[in-house]
Amino acid sequence: MNKEVNYKNKKYYNTAKYPIRQPKIIVYLIWLLSKIALIGKNYKVEKINMEGLKPPYMILSNHMYFVDFELCAMATLPHRVNNVVSVDGYYRRPWLMELIGAICTRKYTRDLHLVKSISRVLKRGDILCMYPEARYSPCGTLSYMPESIGKLIRHNKVPVVAVVHHGNHLDSPFWNFRKKRKVPLYTTVTKILTPEEIESMTVNEINEAVKKALDYDEYRYQKENNIKITEPYRAEGLHKVLYQCPHCMTESKMSSKGTELFCTSCGKHWKLNEDGSLSALSGETEFSHIPDWFEWEREQVRQQVQNGEYSFDDDVEVYSLPRCWRFEKLGRARLTHDAVNGFVLKGNYNGSDYRIQRTPTQNNSLHIEYDYCYIKPFDCVDISTEKDSFYCYPTKENVVTKLAFATEEIYKMQLNMSKLKVH
Repeated sequence: MNKEVNYKNKKYYNTAKYPIRQPKIIVYLIWLLSKIALIGKNYKVEKINMEGLKPPYMILSNHMYFVDFELCAMATLPHRVNNVVSVDGYYRRPWLMELIGAICTRKYTRDLHLVKSISRVLKRGDILCMYPEARYSPCGTLSYMPESIGKLIRHNKVPVVAVVHHGNHLDSPFWNFRKKRKVPLYTTVTKILTPEEIESMTVNEINEAVKKALDYDEYRYQKENNIKITEPYRAEGLHKVLYQCPHCMTESKMSSKGTELFCTSCGKHWKLNEDGSLSALSGETEFSHIPDWFEWEREQVRQQVQNGEYSFDDDVEVYSLPRCWRFEKLGRARLTHDAVNGFVLKGNYNGSDYRIQRTPTQNNSLHIEYDYCYIKPFDCVDISTEKDSFYCYPTKENVVTKLAFATEEIYKMQLNMSKLKVH
């Protein structure tokens, strides 16, 4: 049972607000600011099957970096667009986000008001833009997609447009976004579903169509388009997503420097080549393709979950975001995670104990951050409830990627068990 944090009568930010309709001047201002932000970047936005399409429609976009928003703005002028934005995007600027018509939500929570806000935007004839992955892609491939997307599309029955960005992850990878590369950006904007098609499809068929349309692999794209990344720091940070050594199987002992990735336990080194491939400096190259290594790690976690061998327990430093103006420093707490209880966060603040639990079926995925810029530059996880968000910095090193894998695998296991019980 949850026991809330004692904030001593401080109010929570109300995410249950309907978004305003963007004033036309805001539409053009966003376009202008995005155009300015893109100065110096080599980018192209291509529209496919979009002839004659006018709002209302729904945009579903993949998500790799903030530049995604700017490129979407290039594609939608002169139409009004309401973006779904996480509460941390409102940090220190809720007035601005409300002014531009953003729709606030907390990540990986069941937000019924969000569904109502989306329907309101579409009914008044505008564009609704959302990023169903709900986080930046860890390694340049499609992240977990919730089953609720298909239900949302069926409910609103408006055209669906898929926006797929290429090059954004290669230019600013989530695992080291502070050091940019020089990579051309290419965005496709494609109408994938009409209201008539939606009417004739099941929710599962809609979900499959969306996943197919949004599927991407940045490292495959890099190789196919002969994109060379020559920066001498190109591998730095890669150990955050490739945290387990496939040679000695040790977890959380990987590190990186310059163009190399290496295991501090067994000493094996790999080089990140200019074409995005990996090669071992000695012995077998277990994985030459970064996403293959990433998915192999997921499989290791899946096996641990299925065999009842997975659990996490650590002291964490906690910051919360009940409002949007500042993070509250809650101090040390205990965070546990397993397939039975899900996430349990226990701590004490203002002289009162608090307990936050998210059961396995309440979190279909997990918001993780590498070198989180808003609080302090270290890895953390965000455990959100419907009205608060807790940013937890583990004592253990390089564990947040595995926590994300485990969250998704536990959720899928519980979902499959529920389906079996129904049948």
